[in-house]
Amino acid sequence: MPVSVVVVDDQAMVRQGFSALLAAQPDISVLGDAADGVAAVELCARVRPDVVLMDVRMPRKDGLTAAAEILRAVPASSDARTRVLMLTTFDIDDYVFEALRIGASGFLLKDAPADELVRAVRVVAAGEALLAPSITRRLIEEVTARRTRTPRTQAADGLTPREREVLDLVADGQSNAEIAATLFVSEQTVKTHVSNVLGKLGLRDRAQAVVFAYENGLK
Repeated sequence: MPVSVVVVDDQAMVRQGFSALLAAQPDISVLGDAADGVAAVELCARVRPDVVLMDVRMPRKDGLTAAAEILRAVPASSDARTRVLMLTTFDIDDYVFEALRIGASGFLLKDAPADELVRAVRVVAAGEALLAPSITRRLIEEVTARRTRTPRTQAADGLTPREREVLDLVADGQSNAEIAATLFVSEQTVKTHVSNVLGKLGLRDRAQAVVFAYENGLK
């Protein structure tokens, strides 16, 4: 089945350009587009896309609010849930941390190369966070550097030493393949550890794991 996508942006040329680019891919199907957050929530409720490309700043309802509503509509445990990839014009955006906190799977600059946009949709649809090598990691570092660091908490005490190690590498922005190479284990073993970490900590996905690590003084 092709990856189904909804494109949300208040600029018609951006919506049309992204939609045309993605629709031209044999493994991606564009189900529709929306010009603001209100229309996006309504559209996604009807068509249940795999991925939503969501602009941050829009009229009527901003991207963060719309993303939160869309992500809440389907339980995190559902295999068919929609994932959100936030779009921004700015290199450094104060919304980054909050977007990842609510469950967005990553960030992408609007002026990213076409092949990077296509790859981002595929990565997010596969359940990965778009964290590295990408702009998202740098954005997280910039935002968290301006925040008051919290002391290390006991929130991760239920993790095994290996799971803590995997969480640390996830927070560094490493992919499953990169973590597997770092730890000299199989990629499937890494996937199992990541799944265990998310389950024990009650997190939606890898992006929230990064936020958890920074918020709890683990990075």
